[in-house]
Amino acid sequence: MEYRFNEIEQKWQDRWKLKKVYKVSNESARPKYYVLDMFPYPSGAGLHVGHPLGYIASDIYSRYKRLKGFNVLHPMGYDSFGLPAEQYAIETGQHPSVTTEKNITTFRRQLDKIGFSYDWDREVRTSDAGYYKWTQWIFLQIFDSWYNRITDKAERIAGLLKIFELEGNLNHLSPAGNESKFSAGEWNAFDEKRKQEILMDYRLTFSSYGEVNWCEALGTVLANDEVVNGVSERGGYPVVKKKMRQWYLRITEYADRLLEGLERIEFSDAMKEMQRNWIGRSQGAEMDFAIKAHDKLLRVYTTRPDTIFGVDFMVVAPEHELVSQITSDDQKEEIEKYLAYTRSRSERERLAEVGLYELFDYQIDSILLRNWFIDYVLEVPKHTLFEESFIRILQELKFTIRKLFRDKRIQLSSILISHHYHVFPCEEDNVEFLEDVLSFSTSLNYKIRKALIEFNFIKVNNYGSYKTAYTSDKTQRSFQGI
Repeated sequence: MEYRFNEIEQKWQDRWKLKKVYKVSNESARPKYYVLDMFPYPSGAGLHVGHPLGYIASDIYSRYKRLKGFNVLHPMGYDSFGLPAEQYAIETGQHPSVTTEKNITTFRRQLDKIGFSYDWDREVRTSDAGYYKWTQWIFLQIFDSWYNRITDKAERIAGLLKIFELEGNLNHLSPAGNESKFSAGEWNAFDEKRKQEILMDYRLTFSSYGEVNWCEALGTVLANDEVVNGVSERGGYPVVKKKMRQWYLRITEYADRLLEGLERIEFSDAMKEMQRNWIGRSQGAEMDFAIKAHDKLLRVYTTRPDTIFGVDFMVVAPEHELVSQITSDDQKEEIEKYLAYTRSRSERERLAEVGLYELFDYQIDSILLRNWFIDYVLEVPKHTLFEESFIRILQELKFTIRKLFRDKRIQLSSILISHHYHVFPCEEDNVEFLEDVLSFSTSLNYKIRKALIEFNFIKVNNYGSYKTAYTSDKTQRSFQGI
């Protein structure tokens, strides 16, 4: 007997759809379980092999958990906003809503043929006004919030205004990195424009200038993975680094909470370690160095302030504001060529390249020793094989390398000050001690940076779609307590 799989598949899939066998109720005595796939962008080409590769695995697991007695929510949706839809509309002269709807119909037909166990009543489309009104609502809630480091949570801006009116910001310094302090009287004397500028430094979503990948031909900012060899992945148009005003999320305020939360989730140690490295918390010190023949200071950050006496040189990023001010006339043309080149490279490409220019000559007497007499430096870090090979490269590039100290035997720096012998076994002690000795200030640094918001669609869709889908009419209450 012939196995007519096309007829059998169609028969049972029609029945599943009619009976809504995968519909999930919010109210159930069974324990909840949530399985989320990454929503696809509905391109005109339809599904590619990479889509079902992941979807089949998550569908198998969803079915397994159902058989184990769980109330499983396994939704599907479409990340249907964005640059590809806009560009396709421009190229074909069709409205994006028309092409997007057509592409979603194709995707849905293909997904149904595979037989996934989705609850299609909870389908999410990020281009649907009923969906993105909630992403806009989320943005406004975050914009109206600041992070109180004392209570360790987000609070409304109205509460911060009351604090400023009563005591200024002496107990709540700006998280934006500036060191401005003001009293209650000074705050109350500021005009409205100045007050709003200060509040912007505290808001969890804020407007600021930053380096972005700007594509003039596409008229938009591109993510790093959308730039290949200095041109846009879509269309091959030139892309340059440009400082523009953008909207950001102040995710850095949550860095410590993210680290603490890693201890309470069930995940592999390897994945947790990746997250810790991504957040990149480090404790160290900041110090200002004088620049030869200039009145400017260069602020540097280090986790090993005890080795500062062995500094030979410093390297600044091409984007640093001091580059244009301290570049010598005879190197200006070459430096400007290099700056133009780096503006056309993505961060990933720049990580694979090294470019060094000696903008100024560091001198040890640039270190300011405030009211302390140092008898002598007893020991300095030994030179590792890596450092020695790096020095050889620098010498080939015609850098001047000073051997300030000769003793290479001891790894830890030790300083004899006023006849008291100090050894620095840990970074925290280093910083506290050297704050008193040198022009240091304690600093916490994080590899994680503020998150740029793509304003055609705020990229919180995976989490937002879950909340919207799973709580239906309770959505507004679910988003509280950010």
